[in-house]
Amino acid sequence: MRIDKYLSQSTGFSRKDIKRMMHKDRVEVNGKALRDSSYKLSEDDVVTLDDREISAPKPRYFMLYKPQGYVCSSDDGTHPTINGLLIDEVRPEELHLAGRLDVDTTGLVLITDDGQWSHKITSPRHQCSKRYHVVTADPIPEEAIDTFATGILLQGEKEPTKPAALELLASHEAYLTLTEGRYHQVKRMFAAIGNRVVELHRDRIGSIDLDEELLPGEYRPLTQEEIERVVA
Repeated sequence: MRIDKYLSQSTGFSRKDIKRMMHKDRVEVNGKALRDSSYKLSEDDVVTLDDREISAPKPRYFMLYKPQGYVCSSDDGTHPTINGLLIDEVRPEELHLAGRLDVDTTGLVLITDDGQWSHKITSPRHQCSKRYHVVTADPIPEEAIDTFATGILLQGEKEPTKPAALELLASHEAYLTLTEGRYHQVKRMFAAIGNRVVELHRDRIGSIDLDEELLPGEYRPLTQEEIERVVA
């Protein structure tokens, strides 16, 4: 990791502040002043700021209840972004989302700066499941259970969807669990059977459930147990 990023994440100072400190010889690596902010640290390097040893920054992990109308990006000219909800976090732009949601979809989003952990959620190879609560315009036929379990060839696609688990809750309501994340997949799957999704909410990623105590727009750190569920 670059030393300016290391210090920024560990102390809360901006990278611009860190560079100023380095040019004033306030930063040392292994007892020697360092002014090169692009210097890449090794595991054995000892970093001090004003003679105080600075520990390596720890990865951050959060769950957020995404409200309707927000986009899962760092910048958007039309809609408010997820980053705007991370009001208490230092440099939320350095965090990324492990599983995005459409602007009109609500529910669980996992946020981290741990790339390997995130990869276990987003990589198709790991087939991390995601559960959605779906409300449709028309009744959902029972035969849709087998249709979704078999796979559907969506318009414009060359391969059918992977088997998906559909659990009917009411005439217009169901849980749908996927192990892939194609563009607007849930909506397109229901459209393929002649139905339309009117409400879509994600409440589970892998074995991590959206905290029922969170309100839309709120977030909290993941527990160690929740973090380890993904790593396992």
